[in-house]
Formats: sequence, C-alpha cells, structure tokens
Amino acid sequence: MTYTLITANRNYSSWSLRPWVLMKALDIPFIDDIIYFEEENYERFREFAPNGQVPCLKDDCRDGRTDTIWDSLAIVEYLAERHGGCWPDDGNARTWARCAAAEIHGGFGPLRNICTMNVGVRATLHSIETPLQRNIDRIGELFAQGLDNFGGPWLTGQSFSAVDAFFAPVAYRVRSYDLDIGAKGRGWVDRMIAHPAMQDWERQALAETQREIGHEEEIAAAATVTADYRAG
Repeated sequence: MTYTLITANRNYSSWSLRPWVLMKALDIPFIDDIIYFEEENYERFREFAPNGQVPCLKDDCRDGRTDTIWDSLAIVEYLAERHGGCWPDDGNARTWARCAAAEIHGGFGPLRNICTMNVGVRATLHSIETPLQRNIDRIGELFAQGLDNFGGPWLTGQSFSAVDAFFAPVAYRVRSYDLDIGAKGRGWVDRMIAHPAMQDWERQALAETQREIGHEEEIAAAATVTADYRAG
C-alpha cells in the first residue's frame, strides 16, 4: 500500500492536522500533498474528495485499486484497521479515547468557530460568552479526566494515540488565545506542542506566506491579534 494524504494550509487546517500528526507520530509513511485554501475550494477539492473537503487519504492498494477515505475520523479508523497503536490497547482506555475523539469531532462548535486555528498567531478574544466558556471548561475536564484515569503523559497513558491527535488542533487554539483549561490540561498542551511531529507541522506553518482571506477575517472578528510569527 502507498498512502497519499491530501491536506491544506498548516496555519489553518485543523482537520488536516489530525491524521497528519498521527501518521507522523506512528511512523506510518505517506506522500504529503498540500493544496492551499482559496476563496472557494469546493469544486477544486471535489476533484479528489467526494465531500469537497480536506483531509483526504488515498491508498494505492497492492491489487491496483485506489481507496479514497475522506473525513478525519474515517481516515483514523481506516488506519487503525491496518496499523497498531492508533487506539490504546487497554479496553477501558480505548473506549474513553473513542468517546472523547467523537466528542471533539462532532461538537465544540463555539470553540471551533470563534477560536479558529491559526498556528502562527497570538490573540486576545474580544469576549468569552457562555457557550464558548462551556466548551473551554469541558476541554479542561476531559483532559484532566484522561490524565487522571490513565496516568499520562498522554491522554490515555504512556503512548501517543488517535485521541491525542484529535485534540492536536485544540493545543494550538489554547496557546493562540491563552485559554484557561486548568494546569493539567495546559501541561498536556505543552507536551503536545513539543512533540516532534507537531514541531514539524509548526515549522511549515510559520514558513507559509499564503493568506486566505476568510480565515484571516474570522480571527479578526473574534479577537485582537497581539503577535504574528508567520513569514512574510
């Protein structure tokens, strides 16, 4: 099998980060194909992904067939069927990990929409309304629960797994907007950002000079940018 993972901007694409960082952390080889966001992506992205979005995984199988897997959760489950380490071996940890990953995948709308991912930027939110505060509190609760129940340093114990990858974009959001998720949660954020795969992603993000106006307008609407470490 030969994997090609299609992703978008390192600065913005939180969904792309999830399978990318998991595959890097688990040493699963893949061809890295980046297609930058533009004002309108749907038709362009439909050329490789049925839903017109990133990430998308292409698997050139040994029998000559190419499997197309879209959506970050589907990609992780596809990889888990073929590679060890994606989910924890312990049954209790695996159950918790899948629940937590599904929760961040399908929920946290205020956090996702207000605190958009922009790796190279630091910003102060104009305000934190109740729905966003509830999301922030829940993130802190989840992180503390995982670390307490399974002993750390990762969310389900000694080994980095898919649940850490699913919360990888949250690590950048917490840092960018200085969100208070408690000491235990912030400790995980610091470890996550220090992971070699995350450092690789961040180096690429800071080197990007392409700016997508929609993403830039989103952060300007929600916060005051206090620092910008991106090139250009």
